Amino acid sequence: MEYIIEMLNITKEFPGIVANDDITLQLKKGEIHALLGENGAGKSTLMSVLFGLYQPEKGMIKVKGTFASIKGPLDANALGIGMVHQHFKLVHNFTVLQNIVLGIETTKNGILKMDDAREKIVALSERYNLFVDPDAYISDITVGMQQRVEILKMLYRDNDILIFDEPTAVLTPQEIEELMQIMRELTTEGKSILFITHKLNEIKAVADRCTVLRRGKYIGTVTVSETDKKMLSEMMVGRKVNLTVDKQEKEPGEVVLKVSNLNVMSKREGHTRNVVEDVSFEVRKGEIVCIAGIDGNGQTELVHALTGLESITSGCVTLNGEDLTKKSIRYRNTHGMSHIPEDRHKHGLVLDYNLAYNLVLQQYFEKEFNQLGFLKSDAVNQYADLLIEKYDIRSGQGRETKTRSMSGGNQQKTIVAREIMKDPSLLLAVQPVRGLDVGAIEYIHKELVKQRDAGCAILLVSLELDEVMNLSDRILVMFEGRIVANLNPKEVTFNELGLYMAGSKREEKRHEA
Repeated sequence: MEYIIEMLNITKEFPGIVANDDITLQLKKGEIHALLGENGAGKSTLMSVLFGLYQPEKGMIKVKGTFASIKGPLDANALGIGMVHQHFKLVHNFTVLQNIVLGIETTKNGILKMDDAREKIVALSERYNLFVDPDAYISDITVGMQQRVEILKMLYRDNDILIFDEPTAVLTPQEIEELMQIMRELTTEGKSILFITHKLNEIKAVADRCTVLRRGKYIGTVTVSETDKKMLSEMMVGRKVNLTVDKQEKEPGEVVLKVSNLNVMSKREGHTRNVVEDVSFEVRKGEIVCIAGIDGNGQTELVHALTGLESITSGCVTLNGEDLTKKSIRYRNTHGMSHIPEDRHKHGLVLDYNLAYNLVLQQYFEKEFNQLGFLKSDAVNQYADLLIEKYDIRSGQGRETKTRSMSGGNQQKTIVAREIMKDPSLLLAVQPVRGLDVGAIEYIHKELVKQRDAGCAILLVSLELDEVMNLSDRILVMFEGRIVANLNPKEVTFNELGLYMAGSKREEKRHEA
């Protein structure tokens, strides 16, 4: 039998949109099969059909050569299908062990029996080099470790068909490399993997074959070793994509943002140290300064201090010469600061609002949109339609679309459109392309360069080395809450930058950043 999974002529529709339009996907036993496509191409929907979360309008599924009716995740698990979702399904105040056995607990006389489960989990953890502590609470472990818990959940249930939905979107480069190694080991043990992604490097690194979707339609299946990244990106987007950033040399102007001796105390219980330690730097008009570093080195707290989301222990933040240290979030927003946040769901959007409301979140209180405390619906709708067209924001029902139902890339475009349209003097862009496809990345990078060329000061925070090197005019490396290097991207190699980020190299002579 050649195929372990066959999804034949699958069609899945939602209001206003055909998410999957007559798609066929076939997975061989023991292969890593990538599913590639732009945000909103229908990849996650197709995998949700396979996992029983959605029922298709048309089409059929065969598992190990037999037609299967998958009405829900329990049916999928019974057929050996497991799934790691893009947003992990873990209970944060449970331990690793409790999360893994959740739903298939062993009980005796109404009492939980955990000993056998613990033994099996420790054995699996060692066998696949996952190194997870079964007694750690989910809230205390890194995102990379949480993902390993999700993988262990599948292995504990003896799943041999594993679906990974955007598994690397929130991982550091080191964690991504470790995950790729784990995936290779799983296939040598006879597991078969469906791997949803839009990162071409990762497909080239681990996938055997790749199926490409575009706007809900099947484009083709290729053998990865015989296909280059340019061809894959063209199949995915439907046109040639520039994989490097076009950026002209530009002499920066006067100082827009000045940060002096900034300290921010850790909010974690029992921690008395600063997570941001004596940080000073400047960002000038018409330059992109990037803060690079491995996740968890104080970048998030620094940005929260600059935007007013977190209080500053000591130090000073000035914007265009005005001291903002004690100013409110709204004051900063209305006086030249825009913020593309790291977590688009938590800090960027109100997911149950429609698209139009999300596009005016920063301005609904202004005269243009508000009269005597009532929203001017026509003005809001007109403005929303303008931004939707200008920034090519795609959704099933236009401005009336619930933001929750939109793809990650279009949610991100919504935030970028809203923040740039305010015509800021400072734009804080925190991981602006995290989890986006090459088409959306190209688009957002172009927008950032356009803003820089128009004289905006941009502070970019990124974990992606390609983005740091391609987009920055200057790089500040943050390690353990301090700025340890101020680098010129033209004079530093990827390898050197990685060493600075890991803390194994520091600048001998400290520059004033």
